[in-house]
Amino acid sequence: MGSRHAVVVTHPGLRKQGVVSDAIEQLVVAGFDVSVIDNSTAPALGEKTESVEPNTEIVVVLGGDGTILRAAELIYCTDVPILGINLGHVGFLAEFESFQMSEAIRRIADHDYSIDERMVAHVDIWLPGAKTPITDWALNDITLETAERGKMIEMSVRVDGVAMNSFSCDGMIVSTPTGSTAYAFSAGGPVIWPNVQALQLVPIAAHTLFSRPLIIGAGSTFSLEVLEGSVSNGWVCCDGRRYREVPRGTRLEIRESHDTLHLARLSGVPFTNRLVSKFNLPVVGWREQDHAKTRLRSDSGSGSAVDFGSGSGSDVTGQGERHA
Repeated sequence: MGSRHAVVVTHPGLRKQGVVSDAIEQLVVAGFDVSVIDNSTAPALGEKTESVEPNTEIVVVLGGDGTILRAAELIYCTDVPILGINLGHVGFLAEFESFQMSEAIRRIADHDYSIDERMVAHVDIWLPGAKTPITDWALNDITLETAERGKMIEMSVRVDGVAMNSFSCDGMIVSTPTGSTAYAFSAGGPVIWPNVQALQLVPIAAHTLFSRPLIIGAGSTFSLEVLEGSVSNGWVCCDGRRYREVPRGTRLEIRESHDTLHLARLSGVPFTNRLVSKFNLPVVGWREQDHAKTRLRSDSGSGSAVDFGSGSGSDVTGQGERHA
């Protein structure tokens, strides 16, 4: 039986930390031949990204969501899954936290994981007069923004070829369900569950009375155009990594990609649990907390205790309580 191959993707700033070398050592002990990629250089927009070797069994990401997006470039158009171990901040795409690394590697070695297929967005960028488009993709989001700070961009929006609106703004975000908890969320967009096949459009600081987010089904297409009368050129970016400036008259056609991206899941915890835990949602409202405090004062001396915390009661992965 040939050796099993794993690729570890991490951030240059983390490479020298003990947790990275420890993970590599554990993978080797588990029977893996390990390659390490710690360069975060992004290709130009529209250029083909490098891929992992064909015999790669899994890509283990040590870092935050940005490092996972880097790893996504390495496995795009392959069936190789990504497993994220969070060494960053929120780490919404990561499956495990750093203190659970040994458990994660054991499960990887035992093939004890499932595959979560995530929708990917495809974009065709039609420059003025071009006969063929620049094509790219995104796991999280595709943005069309103003290329000049301090100036707004004038653009139009179409859905399935039908004109919807045009206005000045700082830009537009088109997000997948995976990206709905990232840039689109910060701009006021809704959270979309990962199993929903949809794309959403969220305007950024739109100068109009109607600037609600739009959500379309997987079979539909968003069309964004930088109008000729815009005071600024446009700036297109995919997943916050691959970007270029585009002139007035450029049109973006964004739809669901035929390809998907594979995330390895080691637990059956619902997405809702992850949402509550990562965003530390106050599942106990202030009115309920106030009622509980009132009851506590009235029951003073009974020896009972009331927890005024978030009330989520579980960690992200469902692996039990965290121990010091």
